[in-house]
Amino acid sequence: MTLAQLAPRTQARKKRSRKKRGFFASLFRLCLMLGAAGIVAAGGLAAWLFYTPSGNEYRYLAADTLITTQHRIWAKYLIGQEELDKRVAAYQQSFDKMGQEADHHEIVRPAGSSTASDKPKELVSVEPISGKSYKGFVMTVSDPTKIRLGIPAAKGKGEKVTSMVKRYGAIAGVNAGGFADPNWKGNGFQPIGVVISRGKVLYQDLDKSKSTQIVGLDKSGKMIAGHYTLKQLEDLGIQEGVTFQPRIIVNGKGLVKNHADGWGIAPRTAMGQKADGSILFVVIDGRQPGYSIGADLYDVQKILLDRGAVIAANLDGGSSTVLVNGGEIVNNPSSQHGERYLPTAFLVFDDPDAASIPNVWQGLKPGDIDASKW
Repeated sequence: MTLAQLAPRTQARKKRSRKKRGFFASLFRLCLMLGAAGIVAAGGLAAWLFYTPSGNEYRYLAADTLITTQHRIWAKYLIGQEELDKRVAAYQQSFDKMGQEADHHEIVRPAGSSTASDKPKELVSVEPISGKSYKGFVMTVSDPTKIRLGIPAAKGKGEKVTSMVKRYGAIAGVNAGGFADPNWKGNGFQPIGVVISRGKVLYQDLDKSKSTQIVGLDKSGKMIAGHYTLKQLEDLGIQEGVTFQPRIIVNGKGLVKNHADGWGIAPRTAMGQKADGSILFVVIDGRQPGYSIGADLYDVQKILLDRGAVIAANLDGGSSTVLVNGGEIVNNPSSQHGERYLPTAFLVFDDPDAASIPNVWQGLKPGDIDASKW
């Protein structure tokens, strides 16, 4: 091949080389521009988060939301460890105060049907609810005396609410009190505070002189929520109850002032009572982008007030939140491992007296239980 014949090929290769170098140079400039834009955007976001009122509000909301999860430690990167400790302490102080006011609500059960054509009120009804950041359900139980507290069947392990509903022969069930949960992988067997079923204290880890925040029902079906000692609960004739907080409604008024005091956004379970005695269970799904992120306590309080609740309290939420009706899970629990094993559940029965509920913690002290051992 002659030089004259090679020349066009050489020029073509040089042209392709120049194009390749130009492409990589353009790609490099683009990467530099994107990197610079990213730095500017990150700086702008940081400035907004830390130096504007709206940014600070969002930052604390995010921190409060993290506080309710197993990733609580991450909140310190948003507000600092000292501020995190203050935040947790402030919430506890606020929750304690919310449980102090004396409850004076009375229930007036409606009279029976006046005519043969009147249909009796359903014992259990479930309605879907939704808001800006959440989807969930409200279960109404028309007769509060049909509710009993279910507990696990075997020592050393909690039980799923679906299993409790089936084993006890209940109509429906909702998760109830909290429990020791090491690294959010606990076995669900060690409750926190007290567990009372059929008027008997089945488990307790506090001194008799100390009070606990209780959520439950007395013998007549009246809801009890707030700070009480074991002696006070005995005098009140408590029938079913667990420890949890905070109480969010008392004497018909809401105690959560606004969304900022709502303890972040999370899956929620709460219990309330209307003046006619009917019980409202609110179950909110969360931590599921595209479906439901969750609700704060102000959202839950509004749901209950809108439905006529005169007293209400928060129950265990997060990945424990579950509503079972007709043997099936109604909501979408957020736990990545599926429905959790729990120590307690509020169960609804056609005939609650027929249910046998032996004390699975009998003879056990809190120190006898390893909450992390399955």
